[in-house]
Amino acid sequence: MALEPITHPLLDRAGVRHGFFTRHGGVSTGLYGSLNTGIGSKDDPAAVAENRRRVAEHLGGAPDDLAACYQIHSAVGRVAEAGWKGDRPEGDASVTLAPGVICAVLTADCAPVLLADPEAGIVGAAHAGWKGALGGIIHSTVAAMEALGARPARMVAVIGPCIAQASYEVDAAFQDRFEHHDPGGARFFAPGAAVDKRQFDLPGYVLWRLEQAGVGAAAWTGEDTRTDAARFFSNRRAYLNGEPDFGRQMSAISLG
Repeated sequence: MALEPITHPLLDRAGVRHGFFTRHGGVSTGLYGSLNTGIGSKDDPAAVAENRRRVAEHLGGAPDDLAACYQIHSAVGRVAEAGWKGDRPEGDASVTLAPGVICAVLTADCAPVLLADPEAGIVGAAHAGWKGALGGIIHSTVAAMEALGARPARMVAVIGPCIAQASYEVDAAFQDRFEHHDPGGARFFAPGAAVDKRQFDLPGYVLWRLEQAGVGAAAWTGEDTRTDAARFFSNRRAYLNGEPDFGRQMSAISLG
């Protein structure tokens, strides 16, 4: 089966290479079938390496060109002056103005965000789970791009496949945390099935964060990772199904 990356018109018009890769087109088997790019999974490392090579090749590069962090659900963004050649510094975003560098993130329900300022020739990728989104990863990524010469008003950003509100049940204390941190955050929560449960709108919240950061145009591709087992890995689905592990899909962007 061929690679089936999802692309978006905002980034197509920006003239950058990009893709929100699905689980299709790799060599992994079983729970990890087939394009598992998660080094932190319990998959065969050789299979993961081949899958990452295929993603890099699809974007016109090689594995050494990848700039993908060891993700820690933080607000830390890194500048990649060249490909990291297998190194994975801690953080949750990478940005670059160097052609050929592939900024990438891994997700399995968290929100992958790809950003570009086509006029400045600067791109970035951010991993926004609830903790990173709340803690400021979007603002950190935009600020890192600004430091290289980008302007938020010229930026476009696309959120890729992630867990949708209908699939993301949390408790009332979770909502309280957001309301305490961000007045206005309550609108991203809907009542849950039980009185002490809520449904959290992660992509909606990340879009709000992008707006707050001044990004000129932003969108979500609209796919729910938890409900679409045929195309996406999902941490929450694996947990609900009692599975021992899960794969990770890669989202990546490059100036070419």
